[in-house]
Amino acid sequence: MEKLQAMASLKKSHVTPPFSWELAQDLLTTYGSPLYVYQGSRLRQTIEGITKAISYPRKQFRFASVTNGNIALLKIFQAAGWGLHANTPGDIYLGLHAGFHPSDIVYSGSNLHWVEMEQVLNWGVTTLNLDSLNQLQLCCEVSQSLHPGVSLRLGLRLNLPEITGDSRIGVRPEEFADAIAITRKAGLKLSGLHFYRGTGTNATAAFTDVIDTVLATAQRLPDWEYLDFGGGFGYPYHHDGAAFDWQGFGAKLTDRVTNLGREIDLIIEPGRSAIAGCATLLAQVVSVKWQAKKQLIGVDTTIANLSVLSVHGGYRKIATWNNSQTYTTDICGNTTYSRDYLGKNCQLPALEIGDIIAILDVGAYGYAMSSHFLHRPKPAEVLLENHTHRLIRKREDYSVLLKNQILDK
Repeated sequence: MEKLQAMASLKKSHVTPPFSWELAQDLLTTYGSPLYVYQGSRLRQTIEGITKAISYPRKQFRFASVTNGNIALLKIFQAAGWGLHANTPGDIYLGLHAGFHPSDIVYSGSNLHWVEMEQVLNWGVTTLNLDSLNQLQLCCEVSQSLHPGVSLRLGLRLNLPEITGDSRIGVRPEEFADAIAITRKAGLKLSGLHFYRGTGTNATAAFTDVIDTVLATAQRLPDWEYLDFGGGFGYPYHHDGAAFDWQGFGAKLTDRVTNLGREIDLIIEPGRSAIAGCATLLAQVVSVKWQAKKQLIGVDTTIANLSVLSVHGGYRKIATWNNSQTYTTDICGNTTYSRDYLGKNCQLPALEIGDIIAILDVGAYGYAMSSHFLHRPKPAEVLLENHTHRLIRKREDYSVLLKNQILDK
């Protein structure tokens, strides 16, 4: 113990788990470890805060379910009056099962083939933001083939390098004339513009500084009726870092749209910013070792149960219920993958086998991007509501690794 005290950092841990140690113990005893835990009250508070930040009366919020597709959580958004933003037909499928009406679902995706576009329209989705002239042409052709006379609300995903950067997504303004011709030939209108800033942006100015440019570009569409303004709002995983200013953004966007001189519908698509903070991944310590002054903690989960590092980064706050002196610590997953770290150079107390750690802010691109890499089954998911908890997704077992395989007899 004297050796440990000599190695201790002078810093104390200031990261507090979102619920009590007793509750964490109860959850792992009931459902096992590792475990995704969602706080319904936290999610509702975030939804309410974002909703109130934009006072424009013709606003519509559509949750970007690419970040999390659990039906129980989608129902919370639906009950709050939000619709759904779908990147893929799978997002739509989940949304319909969660109770969203097709008219409350906006599709903004790319590169569908005929059968997929047919499926989207057969599900009754009528607002679609298309990624290319080819996709717009396909949508019009499928619509005329399946549902002639049905009115669609069609928009373009904007590609304007000075504000969208070097992106593969979207249609450039010089293509607008051809897009308008395609829709008019099909007896439809091109009535919307979709602006996507990029994923996980906490710099509020990255949105507010381009509002006027986006509005000016949208007005080049003669039948313009709606603006779909993001997508891409960030979340402060570094709790002491920059956070997206919803109040400031909402005030500026409302002012600009209100003073357009025409009425339009405004669609906002929060995803990560709405759901990231409501979830924690609990895991248990299964091994402890020291390398010089560094503590290496082995836990019963893996980075494969979280987002793909190369896509959405690897930083998450990690907390324990132990407030003693801290040490530089790596949290290591339960595989031999060389990058299987849940956290590196964290400041954590000396831990023991059986202790619980809490990986915070995993609601977005957590379970949604988990995989069977290195053949680990996925964790269960639990929802906390009104001092009770319930299972919202079962834990997988190893049989999932054989699913859909054709086995020789």
